[in-house]
Amino acid sequence: MRPLEWQARLDPDGIAPNEEEAETKSTLTFGLLRNGLYPLRANVTPELRGIMDTLFDSHLSARSRTPRFEPTDPAEPADGTATALEGLDSDGLSADGERFSADPFAGDTRYDGDDRTAGEKRADVLLSVFEAAARDPKTSTMGGAAPTVMIHVNATDLDNERGVGWIDGIEAPISMRRVKETICTGGSQKVIFGDNGAVLYLGDKVRCFTPKQRAAIAARDGGCIIPGCTIPARWTEVHHVIPAGKGGPTNVDNGCLLCWFHHHTIDTNGWQIRMINGRPQVRGPLLWDPTQTWRPAQSHRANAPAADPPWRT
Repeated sequence: MRPLEWQARLDPDGIAPNEEEAETKSTLTFGLLRNGLYPLRANVTPELRGIMDTLFDSHLSARSRTPRFEPTDPAEPADGTATALEGLDSDGLSADGERFSADPFAGDTRYDGDDRTAGEKRADVLLSVFEAAARDPKTSTMGGAAPTVMIHVNATDLDNERGVGWIDGIEAPISMRRVKETICTGGSQKVIFGDNGAVLYLGDKVRCFTPKQRAAIAARDGGCIIPGCTIPARWTEVHHVIPAGKGGPTNVDNGCLLCWFHHHTIDTNGWQIRMINGRPQVRGPLLWDPTQTWRPAQSHRANAPAADPPWRT
């Protein structure tokens, strides 16, 4: 038996005073910027450690097995897939020459291209939790508005995809890539200043999915649509499938849910997304799916109707 267990058994009444003392020492502080990162130091209570461990484990352990796309024979579709497979030739190709299958994927342990360490994944989960809290209508407001990270960037730099962006209150800059990813999720607002710094024009907020649009997309997708990702809808970001900068509309038919990690690596991780009849389809990286087949993205579990009871069949 460990020392703490002996102490708890021999002196259970002494635990409460110790807890009160520990709570007064529960802290979280940021260090100075170093190598592009802010060190974080914290002392947390056992309760908070338990909450955090449960939160992390529920998502990290679920990714120990990862999905794989299996080749299918579109000539013999499974029940319920005939309609989705209409228009495919004998090789499983649609009219536009793209390979497609309506069959779901099966799980295996093949490498999925996600090489983050456990610490990196915990940091990404924590970021998603904070973003979800900021969107929650019950979260305390700042000056009457929801807590919002403000990123400033020169309009010319944004158009030319060069330069950096700046976050209010933070001395470290962020890359133009991060600026564009943030605009994809949170929208942008154009402000024109005069020579003396006075505001001459304040445009409307654009390219931002409304709460109702987000709710509709969440009801359709259920969470991050990348196969094997377990991040729930409330912790995800809404991604423009066709980028707004390339004329993509900000509507339900052009939005899908991605977790922070998959959203911020979508241009480099090999996953491809397209919208067909208002629903997202995904195609995995070549090492993940050598057949390069488009498949329906995972969707909310409520979207599938319940099966008839045995006595009705």
